[in-house]
Amino acid sequence: MMMKMNKIILLAAFTLFFQFSMKAQSEGLTSSPYSLYGLGIINQTSIGRSNAMGYTGIGLKTETEINNLNPSNFALIPQNSFFYDIGVVGEFNSYSNTGNNESKTTLNFSNLAFAFRITNRLGAGVSMVPYSDVGYTLLGLVSNIEGSNETFESNVTGLGGLNDLSFNIGYGLSDAFRVGVKASLLFGKIEENETFSISDSYFALNEITNYSGFRFGLGMQYDITDKITVGSTVQLPVSLSGSLTRSVNKTLDGEEINVEDEETDDVSGFKLPLEVGFGMSTRILESFTLSADYKKNFWDNTNQSENIGTYADQDIYAFGLEYLKNPRGFKYWERMRFRAGFNYDNGYLALNDTKIDGYTLTAGIGLPMGRASNSILNLSYAYGSKGQVQNILVKENFHTLTLNFSLEDLWFKERRIN
Repeated sequence: MMMKMNKIILLAAFTLFFQFSMKAQSEGLTSSPYSLYGLGIINQTSIGRSNAMGYTGIGLKTETEINNLNPSNFALIPQNSFFYDIGVVGEFNSYSNTGNNESKTTLNFSNLAFAFRITNRLGAGVSMVPYSDVGYTLLGLVSNIEGSNETFESNVTGLGGLNDLSFNIGYGLSDAFRVGVKASLLFGKIEENETFSISDSYFALNEITNYSGFRFGLGMQYDITDKITVGSTVQLPVSLSGSLTRSVNKTLDGEEINVEDEETDDVSGFKLPLEVGFGMSTRILESFTLSADYKKNFWDNTNQSENIGTYADQDIYAFGLEYLKNPRGFKYWERMRFRAGFNYDNGYLALNDTKIDGYTLTAGIGLPMGRASNSILNLSYAYGSKGQVQNILVKENFHTLTLNFSLEDLWFKERRIN
């Protein structure tokens, strides 16, 4: 019965996920004003337990669910097990600057992933998560009319983002040492609309930029002891190709004039940097698991800049803690997982020589869905802050709630009849 229910959930999730992915291009997965720059807000939300443990996972050894932060961990998928993870995320954002306050709420799917074992020590998996999110609205931007002292106000909106479709393979060179390869297809579009009016004239500019490209990565994990695991990852730099479709329309004295039909042009590619990560996890007093990650993203080497800022090297520090009394305990509370974490990101974009840094506090609980199965319902909460009230910067506070169905099916098992 449980396996049949899991398959129904998976089928429904596949259908809804792709419907929401298409719909997200017109509604946005974020409302952060900082998504105005580059490809938008780079997503840190991960899969399953990682969301409540400070987004750690590079050195986190797990055999009971998907860990997509290190491809080498896929080597640990148990025989006859098929894992899949479906997530949904809701976010409440509040913003403040020197003169205004605002708040917004967004809701959408956060991930879809599955993993399976191919043969002894060899496992694979596929995941789809948002790589970046764009969703900003700028109202009442005042500009001067060239050649006069008059001004006009314009409104600008941006929506969209990129998706990360990843294929992972992990292989165990020994019982303690694992390596992995990750190949990602990054694709998506960012749409920007600008409108303004002067007297009886109305102007509308629509620009849609499509990005795509392949990215490759490597990972490894090594069990120093049965309680301590270390890991590392590398994401190779890549330049995403882009194409821009632009259309311009205006209305003059009530008569619509088509200024420019839709035109598609190639645009300069957006460069993603070399990314390296290191992590470790350790079991303490049998019931506690502590994990820690460090990531370095070399944005300086991309030599990219925005109109009012530049891209700078980024450091991310993350810590997570999980308490599990007994994974096969007879009492339900003994099988529940309690989690907490902390994440600090010193930022990758410097505006007026001030980097946009931020921190996130996480907490969560894992609710088992049966004593004989590894299926678990992961509920995570995060509170974070980004930026500051200074010059043109905005201070952003956010609350995020993530729900992940981390499910397991047992396949290809022979039935025994007495």
